[in-house]
Amino acid sequence: MSGDLDSLAASFGEADETVDLSDTFAEAWLALLFFWVLGLTVFYQFITRYVFNDSAAWTEEIARYLLIATVFIGAVIGVAKNNHIQVDFFYRFMPTGLARAVSTLTDGLRVVFLAYASWLTWLLMQKMGNYQMTIVNLPMNIVYAVVLLAFVLMTWRSVWIMRRHWQQGYSVLERPDNL
Repeated sequence: MSGDLDSLAASFGEADETVDLSDTFAEAWLALLFFWVLGLTVFYQFITRYVFNDSAAWTEEIARYLLIATVFIGAVIGVAKNNHIQVDFFYRFMPTGLARAVSTLTDGLRVVFLAYASWLTWLLMQKMGNYQMTIVNLPMNIVYAVVLLAFVLMTWRSVWIMRRHWQQGYSVLERPDNL
């Protein structure tokens, strides 16, 4: 059955690529941990609601925060793999020197943006102070700390990607076939 689906997908030009997370080992495990805790929380919520007819109120709030954590840590992997949405259309029509300059500017702006997002998240954490979650008696800064960690890691990974682009002399924007 699996072979039939694979051949059908291949006939439409759709094929799964091998996913290599070896250079994002820590982020991948952290995202997987948040994902599994999220899955177990939602499963617990389902069991308590539909089997025992007595829903655990805390599960919805915690599931929301675990989803936020999973997405933000997953975004770190996207930055490290340079897989976020990118518009490379105009690079095909630019002279090589201009494409290189715009690509370097794009890398720099990404680093600045993510560093600024890190700073803003830090400021938000300072303003939140001792604000508690709605149902669970835990500080909201736990959630914001995960977001801050993700922004800091995305900033670090962006610097890492920018350095790699500088060393190889081009970015994926300039040569999308070399992804």
